[in-house]
Amino acid sequence: MKIDAQPFAYEFELPHAALVLIDMQRDFIEPGGFGETLGNDVSLLEAIVPATQAVLAAWRAAGGLVVHTREAHRPDLSDCPPAKRDRGNPSLRIGDVGPMGRILVAGEPGNQIIDALAPIDGELVIDKPGKGMFYATGLHETLRSRGITHLLFGGVTTEVCVQTSMREANDRGYEGLLLEDCTESYFPRFKAAAIEMIRAQGAIVGWTAPSAALHAALAAG
Repeated sequence: MKIDAQPFAYEFELPHAALVLIDMQRDFIEPGGFGETLGNDVSLLEAIVPATQAVLAAWRAAGGLVVHTREAHRPDLSDCPPAKRDRGNPSLRIGDVGPMGRILVAGEPGNQIIDALAPIDGELVIDKPGKGMFYATGLHETLRSRGITHLLFGGVTTEVCVQTSMREANDRGYEGLLLEDCTESYFPRFKAAAIEMIRAQGAIVGWTAPSAALHAALAAG
């Protein structure tokens, strides 16, 4: 398949590709969650849900592999270094009790993927203790065992966990594409800058394209 992308066409074979949705969790996206308690406008992130839902439905219909990630720590925080928990001056830190349970702790209500994008049987769900999806998850070995070489990304936030995961993927030899309207940041200028960085210098990190281009490629077969 070929997607009309920047800086040039992105080509992939569906059996060797996966759709990766990064951290579409309640605490980041829903009103009343951790993201909002930090003073962020979560409506910016909510706005990408319809486009992401449409991509997920189309990808499932085509029979493609789906990977969902959640930023999540063990209840005892043994996988959360102090350098991460103590950064900045937030009113709530990782492990503290927030509006939807303990912040970024596996199994808590706010740590779950939003209902509109909930995983189904057969899809991979990865709990990652870092910003990147490969750190301490074993995901690379799982993808390689399935013959996956191409990764199509959506999720939040563009400049943090999404871009980090794309850079990690690039270093491991995957060909990555970011779906521009299926990713967002609390800071729109950060999203714009991240997109430019990803596709700069001949796709130094990866490609970018609107989701309409993926729908067209899937429809064309």
